[in-house]
Amino acid sequence: MSVSYELDSPDKVTVGTTGPVGSRVFLIQARQGSSLVTLKLEKQQVGALAAHLGRLLRGLAGPIEVDEEGLELEEFNEPEFTVGTLAVSYDAAGDRVVVLAEELVGEDEPPGDEASLSMTREQAAALAVRGVRLVQAGRPPCPLCGYPLDPRGHTCPRTNGHHPPLT
Repeated sequence: MSVSYELDSPDKVTVGTTGPVGSRVFLIQARQGSSLVTLKLEKQQVGALAAHLGRLLRGLAGPIEVDEEGLELEEFNEPEFTVGTLAVSYDAAGDRVVVLAEELVGEDEPPGDEASLSMTREQAAALAVRGVRLVQAGRPPCPLCGYPLDPRGHTCPRTNGHHPPLT
């Protein structure tokens, strides 16, 4: 049975990592009252989410203040699930940015868990800025496939494994 996490007015929404560069685990975390939801993502998902939020917020009228204070990850046991798909929308009536995360499931599996995070513009802006910084702090991306380059080279799917690019 799938679980649905709905945080319609979170006190905090952030992204962060655990582990050393090259082996980092990317996470998105939200707190609303005593409820804490932590989800595991891929580096590319964090980058795409940050870029999309930035474009969305630039298209909205009015100034946005970005406050990155207190956005460190909180202690947690295990992520609730690994994110497969992300969707972003803007609720004009409530002036909220909504991020919907759905669990990564196999092709023949039933729908998994999902989380809906409805945040203020300021929270979305801080999430976007923090996400960009996290992604840029890691290994550089391969110019062909976008996957992180390893100092020893990497097997790029765009070259079918031939002539791995080096950093």
